[in-house]
Amino acid sequence: MELTPRKEKILSSVVTGYVRTGEPVGSKAIAEQIGVSSATVRNEMADLIELGLLEQPHTSAGRVPSQKGYREYVDRLMRVPALQEEEKRYLDSMLAGSAYDPERLLLRASQVLSGATRYAAAATTPSGATARVKGVQLVQTSRRTAMLLMMSTAGTMKSRVFHCDFDLTSEMLRVFFRVFNQKVTGRAVAEITPAFVQSMAASLGQMYVLVGSPLRALLETAQDTRETQVYLSGQMNLLFYPELEQVGARRIMEFLERKEDLVGLLGQKPGRVTVLIGRESGRAELGSCSLVVARYGVGGQDAGALAVIGPVRMDYPKLTALCQYLAKRVGDLLTVLQREE
Repeated sequence: MELTPRKEKILSSVVTGYVRTGEPVGSKAIAEQIGVSSATVRNEMADLIELGLLEQPHTSAGRVPSQKGYREYVDRLMRVPALQEEEKRYLDSMLAGSAYDPERLLLRASQVLSGATRYAAAATTPSGATARVKGVQLVQTSRRTAMLLMMSTAGTMKSRVFHCDFDLTSEMLRVFFRVFNQKVTGRAVAEITPAFVQSMAASLGQMYVLVGSPLRALLETAQDTRETQVYLSGQMNLLFYPELEQVGARRIMEFLERKEDLVGLLGQKPGRVTVLIGRESGRAELGSCSLVVARYGVGGQDAGALAVIGPVRMDYPKLTALCQYLAKRVGDLLTVLQREE
């Protein structure tokens, strides 16, 4: 059976009506919108049910979209609106205060996204699995402690505070800075392993007694750089959607806390917004919800993701526009930070 232009209009109207009200959409409301009789709409709806695009919860009720119907709508029928300039200025202002720190920026982006949508939101840091070390800095924080910072080509900046059993001097820190940067700048982060650090320590001769703590900090920052971190916001919002129910919402929240599983799910195609509807995620816990995932890039390279997690009944065009814009802004801000390091 062919999906005619009129059937497409009816499917779009049912999706938008159901998203707006949460109630099954009747033939009379659709007939008034598209200018045909209710009988014609009912016949077309019957065909859409046969095609698996609509469902009828009760005999006398209106129709609701099926997950297949949402997929058809997202792929072929929806029109993504442009954000208003006022909306863009507001979003920019919400990110501005965190623009100087990559991790704070991504946490803030997830908070902005959850606040704007009233759903759960996630942001992942750039993966450092293939990154190289851009440089190492050392900053004294007290008489016997200092902070080691590692900058990577992935746009990340990881830090560790280390403690020494002797008083640190500015001259010592300059020596540490010179030696560490000679050894690791330009090297793949993945190469900085315990074995590498041991060989590096052995090459330092008598200086090893001074750099044991800084070397451990170097290894730990490299390990942190390789890992993808996830920032979550707004999980409690999921409890307020009847279609998820409390038990379903709790299962979703438990899944979101499993960072490795979530990172794998957010690894979608670079440079686009991907919508995963219900069972498409391949996760039983997420069968009653959808994800809108936007990948962001840093310096022209795919880096991480922003995502919204909520019920299947969501305003996909608006969410797509919002995620698209925020991902672009986050990528631009991280690119600027990377160039300034």
